[in-house]
Amino acid sequence: MRSGARRPDAPHGPRAEPAAAAAGALPQVVAHRGASHDNAEHTLGAYVAALDDGAAALECDVRLTADGHLVCVHDRTLRRTASAEGSVSTMELAQLSQLDFASWKHPWADLDDEAPERDPAHDTVLTLRRLCEVAADYDRRVELAIETKHPTRYGGLVERRLVDVLRDFGWDRPGTPARVMSFSHTALQRVERLAPAVPLVMLLDKAARWPMVHRVIGPDWRVGPGVEVLAGHPRLGPRITASGRRMHVWTVNTRDQLDLCVRLGVEAVITDRPAYLLDLLEARGRTGADGSGGGV
Repeated sequence: MRSGARRPDAPHGPRAEPAAAAAGALPQVVAHRGASHDNAEHTLGAYVAALDDGAAALECDVRLTADGHLVCVHDRTLRRTASAEGSVSTMELAQLSQLDFASWKHPWADLDDEAPERDPAHDTVLTLRRLCEVAADYDRRVELAIETKHPTRYGGLVERRLVDVLRDFGWDRPGTPARVMSFSHTALQRVERLAPAVPLVMLLDKAARWPMVHRVIGPDWRVGPGVEVLAGHPRLGPRITASGRRMHVWTVNTRDQLDLCVRLGVEAVITDRPAYLLDLLEARGRTGADGSGGGV
């Protein structure tokens, strides 16, 4: 466990206010669906591992259940991560809570006599409210990057319920540790109307969309391009930077991808491998942000 980290059942300690990004500052490391390279995505176990690794922020996707709960699940259906038929939107939370959301990641774990014993509570469906509790109760500031998935049968109700949860934690105010991301411009506009203080990130999966996105997004919105898009279109990153927009880039899992993000001065990198990226950034910090003195 990195210095200052503690498991989420620890007492709530003081937290610092967010610092403004300094020129040349290294990016914030955001755990994509938790530490999902080694753990089943979106499970409490994956997020505990990410916090133990020292991740500054946790990323999650949210979907609305049939009885109105926001749960951290990426796919519309349950086939990939819970080995079950049906979709999240047609099931109630109690039904989802009966499913195993972790075994798919390590299907032969039961045959490994040396594998550590798992806590079943870390492997079931995770609600957004529970994830917010984990972040709020941690002994350092932990930020949340919450993506709403669209299209969905519930439309704008997803954003309304999301803002309700943030409001319950007092996270709809300036200085909130939460931000909302989406590929849907309309979804982010809803959040902006309901909670103007919550930072927004417009996700970008195609370079050709940038000219249109640049024209329509709000003046303070961040831009969230995929790292493969940046690598495949070398002029895109400098154009976004030149527009004055801060970038939150996904999904950054290799040294070369991280180097690209550092060169572009991105504000946050979203990764399946938070421990690995933090080690690379720590080495970069020892040798200088430009890699002088040996690099990483």
